[in-house]
Amino acid sequence: MRNLLNFLIKYGAWFLFTLYVLLSCLLLMSQSAYRQSALLTSANVVAGSIYGVTSEVTGYFHLKSINEELQLRNASLENEVLNLKDRLAELAPMVDTALFKPNGKARFDFISASVINNSTRHPRNYFTINRGANDGVETGMGVVDQNGVVGIVNVAAGNTARVISLLNETQRFSVKIKDTDYVGSLTWKGSDPRTAYMEEVPRHVKFHAGDTIVTSGYSTTFPEGIPVGRVLNRIKGADDNFFIFKIRLASDFNALSTVRIIKDFYKPELDSLKNHDIKTGN
Repeated sequence: MRNLLNFLIKYGAWFLFTLYVLLSCLLLMSQSAYRQSALLTSANVVAGSIYGVTSEVTGYFHLKSINEELQLRNASLENEVLNLKDRLAELAPMVDTALFKPNGKARFDFISASVINNSTRHPRNYFTINRGANDGVETGMGVVDQNGVVGIVNVAAGNTARVISLLNETQRFSVKIKDTDYVGSLTWKGSDPRTAYMEEVPRHVKFHAGDTIVTSGYSTTFPEGIPVGRVLNRIKGADDNFFIFKIRLASDFNALSTVRIIKDFYKPELDSLKNHDIKTGN
């Protein structure tokens, strides 16, 4: 009891001061509607700031799931675009509307995946994705990110797959200048991860710096028209009949995160035709 009295005597001035402050606030609030409004407004501003910070923090932790949802949506939209292009190409030469088949099977589909391991510093680079044979991934499928071509599936295990990166000096890609029929072979020279070279370009080809380079569509790996990069300049090749274009790649391989694997439903049929030609030749 004595300790309590000593405590009250020691800090009594502070308790009295606090009481006066509370009474003053109550008197101010009760006597003026303006002061009530000002105090509530200030409280709302402080609360709003706190909620804003909280929202930013929680929003940051949701970015991964949001990004995955966006990538899935992008894959779906790209699938629709590619299949519409393929459908238009089929219908273009048709005159008889009876040939139109609205229930025709779509040619392309996409499988979304995340990059879990990547290299860019070696002459032969690969990266690993978290999708494999159990998800429908097969050897030879093309891989793209949100900007363009990044590689081709090399090995597909059950739940993961290894992809030959475009940054691999042993790999070649069939490409062309957008909106033209000029086709060349894209290769990486093993130095700068942002540049590659389009070889076998005829001397008479007209071009401008900044022209877009896209996939040619001459294989079942990539549909026609997927971005690869832009022309930086022209280099004279060893053969005087051809030039080499230096290409600024569309994708940043040091920042690969989410990719999409392209599934071509026509591939088994087209591959069987190639095998038939080989057997016939033998």
